[in-house]
Amino acid sequence: MEIKISKKRTVKLKDLTVDESDELLDLVFGKLKEDGEGGYKMETPNSTMTKFIRIGVDGDTSDKFIKTLSMEDKTDIFTEIQKVLNSGEETPSK
Repeated sequence: MEIKISKKRTVKLKDLTVDESDELLDLVFGKLKEDGEGGYKMETPNSTMTKFIRIGVDGDTSDKFIKTLSMEDKTDIFTEIQKVLNSGEETPSK
């Protein structure tokens, strides 16, 4: 699956294994803390987004590539990978 990020660039997302999906989901849930207003905030969002990019992007995920990404790009990639992780199976089991 390809997604469009800023500067008319695209990145291809990997077809994640179950283990990769679990690792990313565990990372997010492990970083959520109550914000004192009835909601949650993520601690260490930058390292979390970098981990999502390194595991979830198909292709170059080197430091050199990641340094070319704006915060908006990183957020877009992170958000799209989360959508995939939270969408579940395409075809329900019988």
